[in-house]
Amino acid sequence: MSGQRRHVGVAERRARLGVGQRLAGAARAGTPEEVAASLVALHGTDPVSVHLAVGARLTDAARVVPEMERALYEDRTLIRMHGMRQTVFVFPTGLVPVVHASTGLAVAARARASLVKDMARAGAPDAQWLAEVETSTLAALARRGEATAAELGREEPRLREQFAYAPGTSYEGVHTVSSRLLRVLGAEGRIVRGRPLGSWTSTQFRWATAPPCAELPVAEAQAELIRRWLAACGPATEADLKWWTGWKVSDVRRALGAVGAVTVSVDEGVAYVLADAVEPAGAVEPWAALLPGLDPTAMGWQERDWYCPPRLRPTLFDRSGNIGPTVWWDGRIVGGWAQRPDGEIAWRLLDGEDADSKDPGAEALEAIGAEADRLRSWMGPTRVTPRFRTPLERELASG
Repeated sequence: MSGQRRHVGVAERRARLGVGQRLAGAARAGTPEEVAASLVALHGTDPVSVHLAVGARLTDAARVVPEMERALYEDRTLIRMHGMRQTVFVFPTGLVPVVHASTGLAVAARARASLVKDMARAGAPDAQWLAEVETSTLAALARRGEATAAELGREEPRLREQFAYAPGTSYEGVHTVSSRLLRVLGAEGRIVRGRPLGSWTSTQFRWATAPPCAELPVAEAQAELIRRWLAACGPATEADLKWWTGWKVSDVRRALGAVGAVTVSVDEGVAYVLADAVEPAGAVEPWAALLPGLDPTAMGWQERDWYCPPRLRPTLFDRSGNIGPTVWWDGRIVGGWAQRPDGEIAWRLLDGEDADSKDPGAEALEAIGAEADRLRSWMGPTRVTPRFRTPLERELASG
């Protein structure tokens, strides 16, 4: 029928995922920068997941730790900062202006307004006082180069002041000025997370002044972010795009129009691809992967049935919707994994909703086992525990 949308079936979507997400063997990357550029952003809420996500996609996984050290802290070709949905990500440095203008400015405005409002409710000093503390803090950070919140608090004691948060509610607590203000300055793109305190598994970071950032028009930046995301994740539905960006649907639609996105159909309905990605994708050799919790592929779409059977979710996700470590075979999740105290990588296949997930075959079992061995080899003596633990990960980790 003339004008009928081309349908992109599940098998083709999985093949596209393997190549676009750098997971199929031939599609693996040589550097962390190539991985980050291909995926647009690496989830950075749990620092462990960044290294594990890159390691799963490097041709030479044994180089992941020194290569990430170089990219994040020496060459500064990767930057850890707040982005979509007020979440911490690791981005290619060249993408920082795009993220800042398309998403960061709105996130930062909300964060600053919330801080001022919460302090006023608590009877804490006013916005002028906060501005003075902010100026002093930035000056101290510029002098030091890098510093922890505690170190900055010694130079600017007002950072250590506390105020009551949400008094009289079930979630009331006490906030420190430093924790809230540094988060606001990070969202505004004025400071970034620097080296961790300790190894790459540490969740405590130093702060550093942000590199200069070009100012882009918001609409232009949103179009560029959508273009890059569709290149990595298309086809995707409007719901996927709205969820991933955290934007209003009007912003998503405007950006889709700006990049000339083309509609196709998927099982969920209408979806979008870039104009140069309409034609069918070629076949991909079967591949296996062990991906970490919060991996950008596992968290890349809101509508996940085509790669994550609903029956698997209660064991693979926590109650807040964070996915744990997953085992993949040929474009779909088939199980989960965990690291035990002795370093063993324990994994288990789960009973999904199709015959292949119940018995993926000898080739799959061999390939998954090889990926588990590869992961244990490059991790060596390092032990990791996901920040957001899931039922299956806890069970496997305990042995």
